[in-house]
Amino acid sequence: MDHTQAPVLDALEAYHREHHTPFTPPGHKQGRGADPRVRAVLGEDVFRADVLASSGLDDRASSSGIIARAQELMADAVGAENAFFSTCGSSLSVKSAMLAVAGRHGRLLVGRDAHKSVISGLVLSGLQPVWVSPRYDRDQHLAHPPSPADVERALERDSDVAGVLITSPTPYGTCADISAIAELCHARGLPLLVDEAWGAHLPFHERLPTWAMDAGADLCVVSIHKMGAGLEQGSVFHQQGDLIDPTFLAACADMLSTTSPNVLLWAGMDGWRRQMVEHGHELLGRALDLAADVRRQVDAIPGLTPLRDQLLGAEASHELDELKVLIDLSELGISGYQAADWLRGHRAVDVGLSDHRRIEAQLSLADDAQTAGTLLEALSAMAKAADGFDTPPPVDLPSKSALETDAEMIPRDAFFAPFEDVPLREAEGRVCAEQVTPYPPGIPVLLPGERVTGEILDYLATGLRAGMVLPDPADPKLETVRVVAR
Repeated sequence: MDHTQAPVLDALEAYHREHHTPFTPPGHKQGRGADPRVRAVLGEDVFRADVLASSGLDDRASSSGIIARAQELMADAVGAENAFFSTCGSSLSVKSAMLAVAGRHGRLLVGRDAHKSVISGLVLSGLQPVWVSPRYDRDQHLAHPPSPADVERALERDSDVAGVLITSPTPYGTCADISAIAELCHARGLPLLVDEAWGAHLPFHERLPTWAMDAGADLCVVSIHKMGAGLEQGSVFHQQGDLIDPTFLAACADMLSTTSPNVLLWAGMDGWRRQMVEHGHELLGRALDLAADVRRQVDAIPGLTPLRDQLLGAEASHELDELKVLIDLSELGISGYQAADWLRGHRAVDVGLSDHRRIEAQLSLADDAQTAGTLLEALSAMAKAADGFDTPPPVDLPSKSALETDAEMIPRDAFFAPFEDVPLREAEGRVCAEQVTPYPPGIPVLLPGERVTGEILDYLATGLRAGMVLPDPADPKLETVRVVAR
């Protein structure tokens, strides 16, 4: 296929060249109706590129097949059989995948380290999850994706599922052995779904972890905006093989998707695909070299420990995306929450992830010596200033067994059940009726339908005092917890 083409961008260029006059949405009409103060901030070109898809970018019957051709090019670029664009982020894409695979059956094997969007999908669909536990690193206090042995044990305990869904890479960059898990699934005739939101760039460089499609997965979901160069909410799901019907998959996506897709997002994904085919290997190679150099220089800053080898091993991660520079702050005696706040407040440097002892700097093809220098200078200044930080409140980290709480109801039934909001300590032993998700990384600690334990309440309460953010419970301060009414 001719990857010099970018059908969406080419059509948008033609739209302007032909001087179309729209009597259709969007109502701002190429920005003419937008408040000048808004245009001054967003720019004129944002509004010029915001056109209707049919009866705009394409004719009313979409006879030019602009999006279909762009999706075919995307699939060809990465070696998948089919690619589907989503302008509602991977949060929607993964829900579509879950419905397509398990909607008729009702049960799905799911890694318990799933993103909150997966849990939302369980609530909306009514699917019953069969949980497989992630590998919990007791030294680093973080979860890696499930191992093949974990998945095999889970399938031996309960094989009556429609498929398997795992998350890889995690927000920390750690990856599952997808090839081995795919073999386990296919030996049982089950499709493997991979929430690969953090892995859109993986097909384009051999020094990156193995891409899910290359590893034999049947479907994977990627966020172009996370590690690619698309706009926020741009997502693609890729499909191959005969275990998932692509037509039914598209129908499930259509039910959940917007009927007013944003052409800006399509154009961003289309252009990024062309960029990756033409220059991706060079750009990503340069970014990986830069990340290695940043790690070396971070290691020379007193009190900072860049993590790499600590995250790899038989009982840890199978592979690691080294564009994610994870930095341990334990020697400084400060928390990741404090470090993130200081970096933003004093150096206008924003890190993508922070927890009780770490921060993570995500590098991409966009970074260069200048941005790396800004990061390193800010980290060095932060390390020197750390002596003046208050001692962070301790976080009572739960044990692995405490995280494996009992599921008493399926998530949908618990979420829609009659509920009551009870004081935090009175929630122990009750069945949770909401998600409680430290963010980032966005992995729920409590789910609708799970029994609340004292250890988890201790973790959340102490985490909040230390700076943890909980955006989704009814009471973000967690003075109360929403539980299923007795």
